[in-house]
Amino acid sequence: MRTLDDIIPPSRRREMEPISNPTISNPPSAPNAPNRPPLLRPPERPRFPMTTVLVVVLVIALSVGALFYFSTAKIEVTPNTVSAAVQSSFTASQSAGTIPFEIITAQKIATQSVAGTGTKTVNSFASGTLTIYNTQSKAQKLVTNTRFATAAGLIFRIHTSVTIPGGTSAKPGSITATVYAAQAGEAYNIAPTSFTVPGLAGTPQANEVYARSQSSMIGGASGTIPVVDATAEAKAKSSLMAALAPELNSSIQSQIPAGYLLLPGSATTTYQELTPTASKTTGMVDIKEQGTITAVVFPNTALAKAVAASISGLGYQGEPLTLASSSSLVLSLIDGIPSPQTTTFSFSLSGTVSLVYTVDPSRIAAAVSGKTRSAAEVALTNYPEVKRAIIILRPFWRQSFPQDPSSISVVVDSGTY
Repeated sequence: MRTLDDIIPPSRRREMEPISNPTISNPPSAPNAPNRPPLLRPPERPRFPMTTVLVVVLVIALSVGALFYFSTAKIEVTPNTVSAAVQSSFTASQSAGTIPFEIITAQKIATQSVAGTGTKTVNSFASGTLTIYNTQSKAQKLVTNTRFATAAGLIFRIHTSVTIPGGTSAKPGSITATVYAAQAGEAYNIAPTSFTVPGLAGTPQANEVYARSQSSMIGGASGTIPVVDATAEAKAKSSLMAALAPELNSSIQSQIPAGYLLLPGSATTTYQELTPTASKTTGMVDIKEQGTITAVVFPNTALAKAVAASISGLGYQGEPLTLASSSSLVLSLIDGIPSPQTTTFSFSLSGTVSLVYTVDPSRIAAAVSGKTRSAAEVALTNYPEVKRAIIILRPFWRQSFPQDPSSISVVVDSGTY
């Protein structure tokens, strides 16, 4: 007989059914075992996120390592610049003194064809200037008509005797002299070259006395040459000189040694008409003009020091500096452009000069090594070459420069002043 308690609603019946688990079953020996309550699994403990922690630690380590790897101890320096008016005289010397110098030269020939008006017979000798050198300790005299020979065997002679002062192999004595071709003709219109002295052949002086030409030999002609109208010739010469001027200036600029300056007023240009020749075009004549530019140049640093020392009130103490610009500084030569054998000459400078102090990175690095940021800022105020210094220390917590100056980077602003 069933009671009301034996009637279980379907909803409760489902709740009381045991959880099916294939690994837990009633033993075969107890098929009629009474119903047991279901086995409940204990709640799992949350796992510690080790992977996340390792990633965070790795990122922090890499960040710190990068900060140290890219650590910086750097100073960005802007050089001090001074502008002042200059009006002073100076003396330059090749052998001694504070301002050395060099003589440079360039030469160009321009040609223009004009209509010919006839011919004439000429018989002229080429001529030009030689610089004769002597490496002996004693002076060497060369008599009138002494011969000078090119490697091709062309002979030129001096028409007056000369005496070349003694010198050394490093700095030979020298003198200039005019030479004339031994024969007439265009063959002697040669470009600058070296010469030997045949009369000294077989003697010790053969290798100690020699000569070089700085410009071409010109004027040699023989036979019949074309003639042009004087007015047309003058017009052609004027046009040729105008064309030569910029070419000569460009050529002399390319010959300035590294670190030297060519100041306005320190160059002179001469022009010389060459012998006209028949053009390839029938009835035309080639008018030729030769331009020669000679200039004196100075080492920038040496000239800048001399100029700085001449400026009153600057307080210059001999620090290295350079001329930032020489375009507004005019040089006046008292006795004209010096010749190649000149050892000393005087000149004056006038205008406005811009002087830039030279910053030695190793000197600056040594001045701040081992110092704190504030101490380094104070130390750099004692260096006249420093106008402004920006200190960069990384990582951000670093407040001192390394003890080793080679570990400090010094960057000098090389902008236009």
